[in-house]
Amino acid sequence: MRRATGDIAPGSLAIDPAAEPSRVHVIAYGPDGFEESSRFDAAELGALRSRWPLLWVHVVGLGSAEVIAGLGSEFGLHPLAVADIVQTYKRPKIERSSELVQIAIRIIEEPGACDTEQLMVFTGRDFVLSFEERKGDLFELLRSRLRDGASYTRRAGAGFLAYEILDVAVDAFFPVLEKISDELEAIEDELPGAKPLELTPRLRDVRAQLLGLRRALWPMREVVGALASDPSPIFGDDTRAYLRDCQGHCAQLIDIISSNRELTTDLVDLQISVAGQRLSEVMKVLTVMATIFIPLTFVSSIYGMNFDPDASPMNMPELRWAYGYPFALGAMATIAISLLLYFRRRNWV
Repeated sequence: MRRATGDIAPGSLAIDPAAEPSRVHVIAYGPDGFEESSRFDAAELGALRSRWPLLWVHVVGLGSAEVIAGLGSEFGLHPLAVADIVQTYKRPKIERSSELVQIAIRIIEEPGACDTEQLMVFTGRDFVLSFEERKGDLFELLRSRLRDGASYTRRAGAGFLAYEILDVAVDAFFPVLEKISDELEAIEDELPGAKPLELTPRLRDVRAQLLGLRRALWPMREVVGALASDPSPIFGDDTRAYLRDCQGHCAQLIDIISSNRELTTDLVDLQISVAGQRLSEVMKVLTVMATIFIPLTFVSSIYGMNFDPDASPMNMPELRWAYGYPFALGAMATIAISLLLYFRRRNWV
């Protein structure tokens, strides 16, 4: 992903050197059949447009300026719109004219992955152009529908094909969020037996994934909602009904993300609480041990003083007593046992 810099003229193609070479897949179709091609040829595209009611050109990889510029010229795209194709940092948006609708959204890179990429879709009356950063095989199911002669897509217009592209892109987020939900459940099960803060890296990764998905889906809901109310003739009333359903799927995904983010926050707090509780248990044990040994240390320190009993009868006379040593040990044992019984009665141990 590379941002345009000030030394690039508006409308110029700023190709990222790291971008994948462009690969073109063309499907021309109508109610009576279809044709497929995997190459870019302006003359062939013109012939397909003349033979078939609808043309879908899907480009994977944004590294070939010749292909992107050629498609822009063939389908009459504005230079600024062509430049938008390779500027993959753009926020999801929709731009309309009487003959063309331009849609930019974020989609997952591949099934089950959390990373996103930009998808740019241009919809005219008889064509749909889509540009994807990297190959992810999200749209193979849609191609299968177009190959099926009984499919409603074969009889519908360009607006419905654009809707199906959006619908496939939106539905691809459900398995990703299901995988994240499973990860959160696993973390929740492991948390009681885990070491303090051991699960923090995993929770941090989940939080980052949810934030990235939310950034992709929140504006996508706005885009689909704008299309659902779009008066453009490209999208008929039936297609707008499908778009409203797609908008509902976006809202459902956002709700799942919000729930998972709250659960992630709760798990972080619970992990800190468990770590604090374990620390409290350790401190409790240490405190009990210290409390028991403090009086014992006091007794032993008294008998460790070097007073001479011959100098005065007040100087520790028990040192001359035959049972002085057992008496001192017994006193210390009695103190320790008494304290343990007291702590047990108070449910401190």
